[in-house]
Amino acid sequence: MKFMKSLPLAAAAIALPSMGFAQDAAPGFDEIGPYIMTTLLFLVGGFLVFWMAAGFAMLEAGLVRSKNVTTQLTKNIALFSLAGIMYWAVGFNLMYPGEWIIEGWLGGFSPTSLEPVGLGAADASLDYASVASDFFFQLMFCATTASIVSGTLAERVKLWPFLIFVVVLTGFIYPVEASWQWGGGWLSEMGFSDFAGSTLVHAAGGFAALAGALVLGARIGKYKDGRVVPMPGSNLALATLGTFILWLGWFGFNGGSQLAAGTVGDITDVGRIFANTNMAASAGAVAALLLTQALYKKPDLTMVLNGALAGLVSITAGPLDPTLFGALWIGAVGGVIVVVAVPMLDKLKIDDVVGAIPVHLIAGFWGTMVVPVYTADTSFVTQLIGFAAIGIFVFVVSLIAFTLMKGLIGIRVSEEAEINGLDVTELGMEAYPEFSKG
Repeated sequence: MKFMKSLPLAAAAIALPSMGFAQDAAPGFDEIGPYIMTTLLFLVGGFLVFWMAAGFAMLEAGLVRSKNVTTQLTKNIALFSLAGIMYWAVGFNLMYPGEWIIEGWLGGFSPTSLEPVGLGAADASLDYASVASDFFFQLMFCATTASIVSGTLAERVKLWPFLIFVVVLTGFIYPVEASWQWGGGWLSEMGFSDFAGSTLVHAAGGFAALAGALVLGARIGKYKDGRVVPMPGSNLALATLGTFILWLGWFGFNGGSQLAAGTVGDITDVGRIFANTNMAASAGAVAALLLTQALYKKPDLTMVLNGALAGLVSITAGPLDPTLFGALWIGAVGGVIVVVAVPMLDKLKIDDVVGAIPVHLIAGFWGTMVVPVYTADTSFVTQLIGFAAIGIFVFVVSLIAFTLMKGLIGIRVSEEAEINGLDVTELGMEAYPEFSKG
């Protein structure tokens, strides 16, 4: 206004309409606010889910023996990096197709393109969020699926065949099955409900891990003379830290899956999701703590850690609709599942080093099937069909991939390499060299 006072009256009369026009042309926050807030939700949620990669790395490094820690860490950073490239090259557009190759079943293969630099409001899709933020957020889910497989196959799988499988999983398997629901495919049309991925991410990773474990076989000496030989992890402090990191990242995993933050209702729902997610994790951990005390007369820390994770997986399919009490009992059942399922797998001689199959596959099934209890317009039959369809697809394609690699290039290290440790034989370096012999 000081500027206006210095102008002659005629000039001011001319300037006022033009300034008013410029102000009218600029969109207000009511118009651009939802776009900005949802984009921000994706970015914050995305880097929280990224932090889960650190959680998986720490958890797995703590639960494998010291002679295999470096290999496990290498697998984790490599799989995340490969996922980032594959999801750009084919995965994102395969999962969210502009055009279907086979309607509702298979999307198109093309690299992801971002918005131009300095995008103006007039050219943005203000009804959602930026493509870049959406791509970033969804990529983290893709990488999480691969991380689940890594822990199960630890201590005996070759590095490069595993990474080849990661390329297949992140570039094809995960995007295809996720498109059936989140890409508007046939499961979405049928009414299947999986809010943040109990089936699409966690059970899918669990089915891929199961296929790999069956083809790979158990570690040397794990099952001997009809009994299970314990193979304790190298660092439970690291495993506990990894679990807390995963717990933190899960707030972005579930909260970001609200996919909107531009209204009072949306942002309130994000808060509700955070609270339910935390309650389910807490209940899963306490349930595992109490049950191991009752069964074994002593609490088992590894079971408590996995109990918390199973509680998180259990609530992921429907974290919005339950009450806090609902989240408590859903998560508690997840914790019980882990304590029961881990020895069950051992009886079947399926060697799962970190317990990923009970946590992600079995608790994922439970979380998916309990959704209709609190969520309207869902049915147990539809949920079962969706879970079975994704499970069969992921398991069969993964089984074929692992079997082909086993026959063509081999997927398991030699007996000598396994005994000496993969750090020395696969990488030539150790995580704890000061403890090695000689």
